[in-house]
Amino acid sequence: MLRQYSPLFKRPLITIQPGEYYATQGDEMVGTVLGSCVSVCLRDTKAGIGGMNHFMLPGGRGRPGDPSSATARYGMYAMELLIGEIIKLGGGREHFEAKVFGGGHVLCNSPSSGHNVPRANLEFVQGFLSLEEIPVAAHDVGGDCARKIYYHPLSGRVLLKRLPAPVPEEVLARERAHGSQARQRSLRDDLTLFGNKAPGAKGPRD
Repeated sequence: MLRQYSPLFKRPLITIQPGEYYATQGDEMVGTVLGSCVSVCLRDTKAGIGGMNHFMLPGGRGRPGDPSSATARYGMYAMELLIGEIIKLGGGREHFEAKVFGGGHVLCNSPSSGHNVPRANLEFVQGFLSLEEIPVAAHDVGGDCARKIYYHPLSGRVLLKRLPAPVPEEVLARERAHGSQARQRSLRDDLTLFGNKAPGAKGPRD
């Protein structure tokens, strides 16, 4: 996690990496870059308290004895950590809204693959938010592009840029590592756009 002042946004910017999350009740931006990973931007719309996570793999319920699930790299724990931190800061579940990003097919693996990380991530987050009755105010997911996102929890505003090919090498290296992890475990278990729309990407809904 990197904290720095952003001249562009004229406020602090916290950049999170895979397996990290950040919540705030202040006037800060939270940013990250996504490939097959997913980020959920979550906030209490009444209190203006919110944050973002960045998870690699779904994880899941029914695996309490699996120590690898107890990390923010996995969706279930990443969501629980983010929700818990927002509540600790004074937020309330009854006013939650979510915005969901990522799940792109940035490697040369078939979307129909049995070990499809992007699809598994998106299926997980859709199921989780539905089960928790958290409305999704906007999303930009799927396709074959990486994404750079910036989130302002106080206002709920998101800035999104779809990164054109070639995907940055650091993102590809991270995705290859995720693919290796996925093969070792079962996977059953207000939005502003800037930049060009990537082919195959689903558009946002506000």
